[in-house]
Amino acid sequence: MATNVLICDDSSFARKQMKRALPEGWDVEVHFAGDGVEGVEAIRAGKGEVVFLDLTMPNLDGYGVLEAIRREDLPAMVIVVSGDIQPDAQERVRKLGAMAFIKKPIDQEKARAVLTEYGILTGA
Repeated sequence: MATNVLICDDSSFARKQMKRALPEGWDVEVHFAGDGVEGVEAIRAGKGEVVFLDLTMPNLDGYGVLEAIRREDLPAMVIVVSGDIQPDAQERVRKLGAMAFIKKPIDQEKARAVLTEYGILTGA
C-alpha cells in the first residue's frame, strides 16, 4: 500500500525539486500544499503520513504546522527541509516533534538516508 507523502512548501520549484528527490522505487502517493494552512488540512485528511515541511511560508509557517500536529495529535512523521539552518531553528523544530532537519536543497541521497535512518524506507 502506498505511503501518503505531503510536500509542504510555498515554492512550486521547491515542491517539484523535493518530489524528484524522493527515492526511486518507494511506493508513495505524493500530495502538495502551498502553505501551512493547506498542509494542516491535508494532514487532517490523511494525506501526510510523511511530511516534508518548509519553515518559511505565508499564512501559517512550518512552526505553526508542527504546533498544530502536536496540539491535534495528528499522525504525521515530519522532516523539515529548510534553508534556515540556524541551530536555534533546528532545536525548536525538534522540540515541536520533527524527526529530522535537512538543509535545502535536498537530493535523493539525503532523502534516502534520512528515510532509512528513521525506518520509513525499507527495502526500496
